[in-house]
Amino acid sequence: MSLPRRPLGASGLEITTVGFGSWAAGGGGWAFGWGPQDDDRSIDAIHRAIDLGVNWVDTAAIYGLGHSEEVVGRAVRALPAADRPLVFTKCGLVWDDATPMASPQTIVTPETVRQGAEGSLRRLGFDYLDLFQIHWPDDQGNPIEPAWEEMLKLRDEGLAMAIGVSNFDRALLERCEALGHVDSLQPPFSLISRRAASALLPWAAEHSTGVICYSPMESGILTDSFSAERVAAMADDDWRKREDAFSEPELGRNLSLRDALRPMAERHGTTVSAVAIAWVVAWPGVTGAIVGARSRQQVEGWIGAPNVELTEADIEAIAAAVEDTGAGEGPAYLRRV
Repeated sequence: MSLPRRPLGASGLEITTVGFGSWAAGGGGWAFGWGPQDDDRSIDAIHRAIDLGVNWVDTAAIYGLGHSEEVVGRAVRALPAADRPLVFTKCGLVWDDATPMASPQTIVTPETVRQGAEGSLRRLGFDYLDLFQIHWPDDQGNPIEPAWEEMLKLRDEGLAMAIGVSNFDRALLERCEALGHVDSLQPPFSLISRRAASALLPWAAEHSTGVICYSPMESGILTDSFSAERVAAMADDDWRKREDAFSEPELGRNLSLRDALRPMAERHGTTVSAVAIAWVVAWPGVTGAIVGARSRQQVEGWIGAPNVELTEADIEAIAAAVEDTGAGEGPAYLRRV
């Protein structure tokens, strides 16, 4: 399958408009897990995505407390060198192996950046990282500047080909950019979580910063088969059971918005999830979207999203559905450039 590619800002990397998200590959037994997950099934899903044209995999040190990176490393190293995807990972969340269900601390310092890079390289089994990102802003009172200077050193040393940030606001982006270019930004962005469209996407476009959005299917809600019964059946250690978006009254509004996508999915001969992802990657300033999967079947459900061409009528219908259901927050009308 041929998937469109876009430059990741000015980084020199070119990526498909969808990438494989490996959060769930971390498995269960930690504070933000998705419940149990079989490693071989994760590897099979990654390989299926690559077979279908995806050229990047997103992971993070915190996913499964290092386990996701180990699984991704196994999957990628098993492939011929010419077929290997780019791998993106993140640092700055610090956990205690003795208390895996405790929330990690967000500590962003030169030390956690350097240690994070070294730990990720070891778990992945790589010599360098294609994209290395700070996962969340520091919440311990540490200024961002020394940590970003360390990120710049990693890029200069060739340990990271590109560097970026995730979940940063505009003010923090400006402080980093003043020291050295931010190659990429990773915000949440979906038909339900739309706030990034207001300030972050325009800033990134203005500064030639690539944008890779996470949770374009709102962690499963914007899929054909999701339901309140699915939430009730989730494993006790699935983080979604604690989130407002998965509880009433928000869950009902979100599922109503999902249902409003069904007619256009049928017209395009595709899935609801593909329509939801197509809406995200159609926004000006978005480079690509991270799409999670726990099996090859889930990959096959969204892989066609980059080739879905939303019409102006589709865009207007989606905006009207957002208003009618009251789901989510942020701008709803996609204005093409």
